[in-house]
Amino acid sequence: MTTVLPLKGQHHVSAITAKACGNFEFYTKTLGMRLVKKTVNQDDTSVYHLFYADERGNPGTDLTFFEIPMAGQTVLGTNAITLTTLRVPSDASLAYWKSRFESLGVDHDDVDRRSGRAVLAFRDPEGQRLALVSDEGNVGVAGGRPWANSPVPVEHGIVGLGPVELTVSRPERTARILTELMGYRRKGTYPSNVEGQPDVVVYETGEGGTGAEVHLSECADLPRERPGRGSVHHVAFRVDNEEELRKWVERVTAAGIPNSGFVERYYFKSLYFREPNGILFELATDGPGFEGDEPFERLGERLSLPPYFEAQRAQIEAKLEPLDTKG
Repeated sequence: MTTVLPLKGQHHVSAITAKACGNFEFYTKTLGMRLVKKTVNQDDTSVYHLFYADERGNPGTDLTFFEIPMAGQTVLGTNAITLTTLRVPSDASLAYWKSRFESLGVDHDDVDRRSGRAVLAFRDPEGQRLALVSDEGNVGVAGGRPWANSPVPVEHGIVGLGPVELTVSRPERTARILTELMGYRRKGTYPSNVEGQPDVVVYETGEGGTGAEVHLSECADLPRERPGRGSVHHVAFRVDNEEELRKWVERVTAAGIPNSGFVERYYFKSLYFREPNGILFELATDGPGFEGDEPFERLGERLSLPPYFEAQRAQIEAKLEPLDTKG
């Protein structure tokens, strides 16, 4: 099997929203993330693809949304990405966020501890399952840098993606892909917050730490989750560069796993495949990044289109509901 460098951790998580305008308001005004790219779904250019991140969209900090206006409510179940966590600098930051959520009416739980870290679970207005996780004492992949113009103080701002939770009916199948194909190592376990469910198993890659973990939860007594607004579409993992990604294409293909092959996404290069329980994984390169078609100071303000869609700009814009993302 082709030899590859270890994956570097989470690259981005992509979820579904039914209303881009409300989504933009929540993730920029409430959570204080920066919209670093307003573009379209490259597989369906009639809908937005919004990228929220740290100040410049560093890999490992992106939470993205496809707008699907007719999306129904998610029917919760198994074989899905069931929790996306966002890193904040410290335990004290969680106290700030709990107070902020209470003042803004955000649906949230009490501060808890999972896998040795302080965690504050909450939901966005469409029921997206999220949690803030403290980076205090983190040793591993470094976080990003919050945007200076955020409504949230920099000392408490979101610095990137934390562990992603996968809930599956046959965990041994997913574990085999994580360890034997993707090079993850088992780190430990912690009790599930769902009564009667087995312990959650933690896997890590690369430098490890908050930004490089997958948490694998078992649930065999529910049907497969039916996705809709408030669900996660896929999780992407970091690959250093295009040369390394092409090696991953060879490796995944040699393992007999159906996959997309090399895909050009302009802001990064990608490879897609499904693990045996049906969850969509993406491997994505760290670059080129989001500043190839917009300067740092203007990220996310206009509709950005990769060069291969630019000739269709008028037709694409005509199909999109206007979305004002300028300061």
